[in-house]
Amino acid sequence: MSGKKWFPLESNPEVMNKYIQALGVESTQLQFCDVFGVDPDLLGMVPQPCKAVLFLFPISENNEKWKQKTVSDITASGQTLSKDVFFVNQTIGNACGTIGILHALANNLEDLKLKEGSFLKNFIDSTKDMSPKERAQFLADDTTIEEAQGTAAQEGQTQNQPLSAQINLHFIAYVEKEGNCYELDGTRPFPINVGKSSPETLLQDASGHIKKYMELDPDEVKFTLVSLSKV
Repeated sequence: MSGKKWFPLESNPEVMNKYIQALGVESTQLQFCDVFGVDPDLLGMVPQPCKAVLFLFPISENNEKWKQKTVSDITASGQTLSKDVFFVNQTIGNACGTIGILHALANNLEDLKLKEGSFLKNFIDSTKDMSPKERAQFLADDTTIEEAQGTAAQEGQTQNQPLSAQINLHFIAYVEKEGNCYELDGTRPFPINVGKSSPETLLQDASGHIKKYMELDPDEVKFTLVSLSKV
């Protein structure tokens, strides 16, 4: 992480939907909505099709060790990775909410209409051939998105914390590409293929992997899921 920090985003679909409009999403065909739990009955309440899942969880020693082992295992053994997965590294503190949203949107461009001249249109067009690290630098150099996240961070239901506060929560995203579900965490060096999936089963497949995070810290309750769904 660089020394730069942004104000943290809240896991709030209303705030997120307003935020992506400010970034340049013109069409309302895709919207964020709450996922109230990973039980089948609760997943059945989520509008379909689900195009991406955002997961907010507390950082812990257990999931950090799991993350490191996963990266080490893939580095040693490899993985199936679609060239169509759009991935951005995170180098800015508290930017994980925006990184997660960008991962959700940039991997579903076929369902979006972007405003000409907007940040999101410029970001996608400018970085489509860049590496994840180069995309991270693009974000660090851009003031438009920093200001937009700052505004969105002020609109949540919870009181915003100062930049100096230690935030122990982290956003990641899940998307489906070419028959596989990918976990997209900007603090990792690359996307993680977590198993077979389809456009129809992404929500269930992502939730199955999210359960593993929950099982690592069974006494923790600060887990939040949001779906980017076609409405």
